[in-house]
Amino acid sequence: VSLAKSRLFLICLAAGAAMSLGACDNGAEDAAQENVVAAPTSETIALTGTMDRSFAGETIPAVTVVNPAGEELVLSEVGEPVLLNLWATWCAPCVVEMPLLDELAADLEGQVRVLTVSEDMRGAEVVEPFFAERDLAHLPQWLDPDNELAFTFGGGPVLPLTVLYDAEGKELWRVIGAYDWGTEEARSEVLEALAASDS
Repeated sequence: VSLAKSRLFLICLAAGAAMSLGACDNGAEDAAQENVVAAPTSETIALTGTMDRSFAGETIPAVTVVNPAGEELVLSEVGEPVLLNLWATWCAPCVVEMPLLDELAADLEGQVRVLTVSEDMRGAEVVEPFFAERDLAHLPQWLDPDNELAFTFGGGPVLPLTVLYDAEGKELWRVIGAYDWGTEEARSEVLEALAASDS
């Protein structure tokens, strides 16, 4: 068992203790993805994520993510407001959140850059089909193959985890767990936090 896989298994144990997210990415991923085929919805998965401002001021991690084409992005070099979302195909609440984030990205284009980063160990092999099946046209397919972001955020965040950063790369708030990004309240939370950081 590789060190990365062992670490991710511990992350999944922590996540499982906090809330039931289905199977973890520890070698049982195929079974987990079979469960996800049932197409979880906001009716079957509660969007009960909580906003946490206690990390405000933290700097965006200087982690390099990659897309299926092999292009790289250093998060600390983006230079614009970022809504960073850590997710995985095996995480049912994440699956429910993705189309809501896609709508948010379209609505707030030019105001905040929505970056979705997959923590799937199988990377593009599972992420590309996931995007193709759901037509998530406004979300990028960034991958974190070594789960470096998961380790950076305390070694075991519950997925999904979404963090808002200002243009200087300073954290404004984070949402732990699934959140209803399709609401006006969600858009207001993003825009008001960014406006306050500019003043």
